[in-house]
Amino acid sequence: MVTIVLGSQWGDEDAGHTIVHNSVTYDFHILPSGLVSPKCVNLIGAGTVVHIPSFFKELAALEEKGLQDVKSRVFISDRAHVCFDLHSVVDGLEEAKLGGRKVGTTGKGIGPCYSDKAARRGVRVGEILDEEVFERKLRSLESGYRNRFGDLTYDVEDEINRFKEYRKILKPYVIDQLPFLQKYKNEDRILVEGANALMLDLDHGTYPFVTSSSTGLGGAIQGLSLNPTKIKSIIGVVKAYTSRVGSGPFPSEQLNEDGDKLQSVGREFGVTTGRKRRCGWFDLVLCRYSLAVNHYTELNLTKLDILDDFDEIKVAVAYKLPDGTRVEDSYPADPNVLEKLEVEYITLPGWKSNTMGATKFEDLPENARKYVDFIEKGMDGVPIKWIGTGPAREHLIIR
Repeated sequence: MVTIVLGSQWGDEDAGHTIVHNSVTYDFHILPSGLVSPKCVNLIGAGTVVHIPSFFKELAALEEKGLQDVKSRVFISDRAHVCFDLHSVVDGLEEAKLGGRKVGTTGKGIGPCYSDKAARRGVRVGEILDEEVFERKLRSLESGYRNRFGDLTYDVEDEINRFKEYRKILKPYVIDQLPFLQKYKNEDRILVEGANALMLDLDHGTYPFVTSSSTGLGGAIQGLSLNPTKIKSIIGVVKAYTSRVGSGPFPSEQLNEDGDKLQSVGREFGVTTGRKRRCGWFDLVLCRYSLAVNHYTELNLTKLDILDDFDEIKVAVAYKLPDGTRVEDSYPADPNVLEKLEVEYITLPGWKSNTMGATKFEDLPENARKYVDFIEKGMDGVPIKWIGTGPAREHLIIR
């Protein structure tokens, strides 16, 4: 049976990124966070894009921090696509052309890489192992981008030479994922960790201010060829407030002292980019929409302790569109509408006491419990089974 964990907002709330385990802090960017568990075997599946230098750099960093057998516990699907340094260069050029309408990408080349994949000119991870095919395809990519942009601050021969070294050490990690997954088909402990989150989904997110892949339930099933009838639970991870990195609509954003306080107390900086995250109140409209798309069976509410020092806490419960329509559980597709709508809030009393490290729901202040119950009720009664009360793994309430 399969458990799927998905980000439910804009991606800063989900399972990966920074993990504190046994007082050691691990930063995850492209590797699955399951590597923290010494018995967990990990797969980077089809549907993803992989920057090979970052893969090896991150593996080395985890090894240095004492994680056991990391190199023997992670594999990459031969159908995943290669994200080149070339793609990062192009990413910057494409953002510059957009000027004031920037998407606000991470600059890591994700968009151009997925564009090449969709245009059927991308390079798959398995093709790295065939030197002739690999070099021909990378040179072809570089030539196409040079024709489009003119001079590039990029040397294709440098990247080709670097891959001569990677090719020697990459082979043990590259697998055909289908027979690999078949070995575990009767396991009842298969965990799928989604990257990004629903509001960054190419179809269902705040397009065009999204990533370039399917980040919801459908993407997990598609990328890993999952049997939908074997899915035991779909866990939606929601932050106790809302944040997002980069450009795009953000109806409950607070460009005021409250937003600044959420940002500073919550240490809201992107792990991968270092960029300051935009912050705002919990948005029930957004999360109900996310629920309708991803069909969560349980919720994990994170960072409740960040709200400890607020006199009052607001929750967005409805949108009033420019034409006067009141919306509670759908999300407008048009970014122009999202920029102009009014947000209706309900104000709840804060609890003004320390919840950090709490491990029992009964130990939370009454107003904190009421806040959790309010969100649970607003999410159609989907149970909030886990509540994060601090950065360490043990700072967790299990209900």
